[in-house]
Amino acid sequence: MRALVCREYGHWRDLQMSEIATPAPERGQVGVRVHAAGLSFANTLAIAGRHQNRTEPPFVPGTEAAGVITWVNTAETGLSAGDRVAVSLSHGAFAEHAVVDSAHAFPIPDQLSFAQATLLPTIYTTAWTALRNQAATGPGDTVLIHGAAGASGLAAIEVARALGARVIACASTAAKREGALGAGAHLAVDSVSFRQAVLDETAGRGADVVYDPVGGAVFEQSLRAIAPEGRMLVIGFASGDIPQIPANILLVKNLTVHGVNWGYHAGWSPKKPTERVSAQVDDTYKQLSALVAGGEIAPRVHRVLPMEDFGAGFTEIEGRSVIGKVVLAPHGVGNAALSTTERNTS
Repeated sequence: MRALVCREYGHWRDLQMSEIATPAPERGQVGVRVHAAGLSFANTLAIAGRHQNRTEPPFVPGTEAAGVITWVNTAETGLSAGDRVAVSLSHGAFAEHAVVDSAHAFPIPDQLSFAQATLLPTIYTTAWTALRNQAATGPGDTVLIHGAAGASGLAAIEVARALGARVIACASTAAKREGALGAGAHLAVDSVSFRQAVLDETAGRGADVVYDPVGGAVFEQSLRAIAPEGRMLVIGFASGDIPQIPANILLVKNLTVHGVNWGYHAGWSPKKPTERVSAQVDDTYKQLSALVAGGEIAPRVHRVLPMEDFGAGFTEIEGRSVIGKVVLAPHGVGNAALSTTERNTS
């Protein structure tokens, strides 16, 4: 099969399109023909050897994919060959085929294309876990979302809205702020001057919840835009800077800071027995599927590219011009773009 291979830690430009052996599922795993695989900033960290979930080279990067099951190792999985599934995995998505633990393969709602479905098992599960399970977000809360036009931010907007919160989206350009408003944000503000805008919007109180996939100076300023007894959600460090947290502000404002690592909840960072994580993972995916069916979330895809054009996708991500998700299509762009509904009506 064809795959993008990281032979040694370095730059994404060093990835090699290679012919490698198609992996075979072990007991409790399924084989998947990958029709769509999501690109992200986290991939660049993994390729550079700087991601917290470190995989030793050589390896195939990519942690989020969608496709069709080709092989089920045992009947105990509850899955069958031919099922459309979205999957999360520690690595291996940038390939024509992948293997994944059956506990991390989920039926794709009929309304979603393979490309859209790549956002469910990592991006939306992170948003749901952070906002609902860890921050207990609900009606009456004001949620400040940074990086609001990226895949992570757009997902957080939709989840926060579904939980009944008021959403303030923070993004760097007018086009990105428009994209955030289109996803359901009540207000969109500039990422440089957001502190005063948040205080003005909340009558000086500040946001109850801050969703931060950016880090760096954004995190530090957020501590001054958050309400007393607020909840900070640390999602990632897209800025490249890990903030130093001033504990005095946490004390004075009675703040709670939650680190949110979906890999921990999913059971592969660090590795946990499947039975210890499957109930929470299943419940999260069930809740998200219900939101899809109800039209409350609609994953946004920025662009779908043939797998060999991965460089164009990473260039857009590094240029911070993406609104939504960039997706690679190992078996052709047309296959990645169709949902079951579209297939049945075409």
